[in-house]
Amino acid sequence: MTHDPVAVHPLVSPWGRFGLYSFLIDAPEPAIVDTGIASSPAEGMAPALEAIGRRIEDVRWILLTHGHIDHVGGAHALWELTGRRARVVIHQADAPMLRSRRAHVEEYLAGRGRYLADPDGEAKVTAAANAVISGEMEPSLLVKGGETLSLGGDVTVSVHAVPGHTPGSVAYAVDGQRSVFTGDAVQVHGAANGFPGYTDPAAYRASLKHLRDEVRPRHLYLGHPYRRADGTPYGVELDATQAQEAITQSLDIEDRVATAACACLAAGLRRTDSPYSPFAPAAEELGYTGDPALEPSPFFTSMHGYRPRNQNS
Repeated sequence: MTHDPVAVHPLVSPWGRFGLYSFLIDAPEPAIVDTGIASSPAEGMAPALEAIGRRIEDVRWILLTHGHIDHVGGAHALWELTGRRARVVIHQADAPMLRSRRAHVEEYLAGRGRYLADPDGEAKVTAAANAVISGEMEPSLLVKGGETLSLGGDVTVSVHAVPGHTPGSVAYAVDGQRSVFTGDAVQVHGAANGFPGYTDPAAYRASLKHLRDEVRPRHLYLGHPYRRADGTPYGVELDATQAQEAITQSLDIEDRVATAACACLAAGLRRTDSPYSPFAPAAEELGYTGDPALEPSPFFTSMHGYRPRNQNS
């Protein structure tokens, strides 16, 4: 039995040098995937929905792909705009980022903050979390992968755990049409900062292979316009061929980053006055010349991920 495909509409909200992308799954119980920052629901989503004849009050599901500030920041504000009727879904491993602004600061201090040598770093991340997270909240539903969510009628969405970018990254797939929302789990060569960002390289690799071999998106929806090797961006809506290409390129660049990072670690990390210290040889090997201090600082986040877990101090 075939069904009419469920329409998906991208909803873009402005934020500095980034556009923040959310997506409407136009089901009987409408769902929005990812929520941008505090201002996004009112300034980006509501007008975009109105333009296609939909109302933000009617949204019944808020599906969060992971816990980063530019994906969960608008969750509380969006939930309020639905009259607190929408169910808010997040993976249990990233739920602390929805519950607590401080969790974002702790993530910074435990990872990239160790390398940025910015005496104001903690204060900056604290200020950002206060400014762009609309409210701390308890999720309605915690997932861990393997669940099926019913969006009314015969529309169901499967939840796939795709850790790596964060421990609790998930992909949501509309069943029957393989429309797949991956947030930031497919990094290719990174977004605006030109470097792929992930906290756990082994998990990231395994998740990419799961998406390539098991999920096999027919329509892939990305959290940002990620870039090819030549720096040209993909759109945020990819067809099946582009999706396979983006996933394959993501695996290829991770392999190159791993080789450079592991060579750097094997030689012994040395502090220098390079902005890429102590991973300057890896940056040179990869030809990376971006600013490693620009948030979200993917260079240091990813490099830190290659350090043995017992040597993270």
